[in-house]
Amino acid sequence: MFGIGFPELMLILVIALIVIGPKRLPDVAKALGRGLGEFKRATDEMKQTFRDVPTPKDIGRQLIQDEPTPPSEAKADPYVDSSGEEVKSGPASEPKDLSSKSGSSAPSEGSNDG
Repeated sequence: MFGIGFPELMLILVIALIVIGPKRLPDVAKALGRGLGEFKRATDEMKQTFRDVPTPKDIGRQLIQDEPTPPSEAKADPYVDSSGEEVKSGPASEPKDLSSKSGSSAPSEGSNDG
């Protein structure tokens, strides 16, 4: 797998036995095995994710198969959201400025008729 032969593996095991000790060596080996298994599953999942990404060729095929909407039929109203419902905020629905009218019946903010 990594180009490690039997003599190298035995040397690694003897060093691990000396450093870790005979009591903790099985627990460390189990944890190492679980960690390597989890790493392998994660890398396999990552590889599958990259395989599922569409290539430019796939995107081109999809664009050719889908018929795009001609510009004359497309909605040009910027105040319609993606669901087709009209958005209430916009220039057409904003209140008009009434302060420029001289005959306004609404009292100004600064007046104190009290």
